[in-house]
Amino acid sequence: MRAITLSGFGEPDVLTFSDDTDAPTPRPGEVLIRVVASGVNRADLLQRQGFYPPPRGESDLLGLEVSGRIEALGEGVTGWTVGDDCLALLAGGGYAELVAVPSGQVLAPPEGVELVTAAGLIEVAATVVSNFDHVNLSAGERVLIHGGAGGIGSFAIQYAVAIGAKPLVTAGSAAKLELCRSLGADLAFDYHDDWAAAVREATQGRGVDVILDVIGAKYLESNVASLALDGRLVVIGLQGGQKGTLNLGALLNKRATVTATSLRGRPAEQKAAICARVAEVVWPLITAGRITLAPPTRFAISDAARAHEHLASGQNTGKIVLVW
Repeated sequence: MRAITLSGFGEPDVLTFSDDTDAPTPRPGEVLIRVVASGVNRADLLQRQGFYPPPRGESDLLGLEVSGRIEALGEGVTGWTVGDDCLALLAGGGYAELVAVPSGQVLAPPEGVELVTAAGLIEVAATVVSNFDHVNLSAGERVLIHGGAGGIGSFAIQYAVAIGAKPLVTAGSAAKLELCRSLGADLAFDYHDDWAAAVREATQGRGVDVILDVIGAKYLESNVASLALDGRLVVIGLQGGQKGTLNLGALLNKRATVTATSLRGRPAEQKAAICARVAEVVWPLITAGRITLAPPTRFAISDAARAHEHLASGQNTGKIVLVW
């Protein structure tokens, strides 16, 4: 089958288009999907660089989400028919024209969402819903979302509004800040400025109840300083490094929580439960128009290297997908 493979670890030029990669066979409980489009995520950039290996036993091909059509059913799979439209959350293998995945991680797209757009939906939806559930974000609470114009951020703003929370965001340009406001952000701060001071001023010194953070170490101290009493910081990315300084006294005085989660390495049963939760709470919001999906930035599969360069540049808003 055709797939994007790695000639080594490094810059985007290590991404190689191959037409003789072994095709997967669905095991019991799995479905085989013929891929229409593959989502591109920052985790893919890290794996390409050699910093984010796949979980043991999973495909070493890049790609954590796809959309497509059911090609074959493994033993014991029910509820699907060959030819059905679908999207899937993966632990790897998405940059290929065929992928095998546990059926619990496969969903029908929301009504009215075409397949190419659907390719960039499940990773962000599963990440946001599972993490907001994890820290129990509730109606009326303030949530600070870093990287508000990106794929995760733009979805998180809308989902926070839909559940009655009040989103504040950081982003890196006037255009991105305006995009965040248009999606429902109460306040938007340029991360080149002292955003932590701006958060304190905007909340009259109270701080925010929840922070969804894709940056990591670089923001750790400022994040803790920005938390309200009983605030919760959940770290989901390490774009700003892995090791930071944590003032336990400040954390103690605020009765605050710092937690970190990752979706990729979870057991299949946990991923299935998260996907079911997404279908339960997110799909109706999309169908009702309360969450809108911007058209993704599209690249041909043969332009995977250019897609990685574009994501790394920070210029993109929303999601990037590779179209087969």
